[in-house]
Amino acid sequence: MPGSRPSSHTDRARAGSLLHSFKSTSVPELFWNALTFDRLLTGPVIHLIYWAGLALIVLAGFSITGTAVGLALREPGIMAWLLTIPTVVIGFLVLAIVALVWRSFCEFYVAIFRISDDLRIMRRLIERDHETGAARTPQSSARATRPGEDPDLLSKI
Repeated sequence: MPGSRPSSHTDRARAGSLLHSFKSTSVPELFWNALTFDRLLTGPVIHLIYWAGLALIVLAGFSITGTAVGLALREPGIMAWLLTIPTVVIGFLVLAIVALVWRSFCEFYVAIFRISDDLRIMRRLIERDHETGAARTPQSSARATRPGEDPDLLSKI
């Protein structure tokens, strides 16, 4: 769709797969995954924290800006209005900057936990490939190694 974000399709696909994974699991399995840390719950919690923090940032920004305008309305003369205009502009700029910093802070934590999920998937793939490779033929001894390289490094991970 022209004019839409390039990642909106992947976001919808990720949300759909997340909903599908929760619908396909039973309550005891969700409970067990939470107890054994097989599924990390921090990602969705960080999203909730982001929206709650963003709401507080916007509320604080608009209340400070509203206070500046309210004080200007109470004061007689043009000087109060002239001081209010830069205060409102600076208030909105600070609001935008704080919202961006908050977003980047939360995105950092989401990225860390997605890296953790990716590493867990990679470990499972390596373990599966190692098990199927060991069942067929041991190829680690046939593979040429460089000096100082461990041929069974993947099995130690």
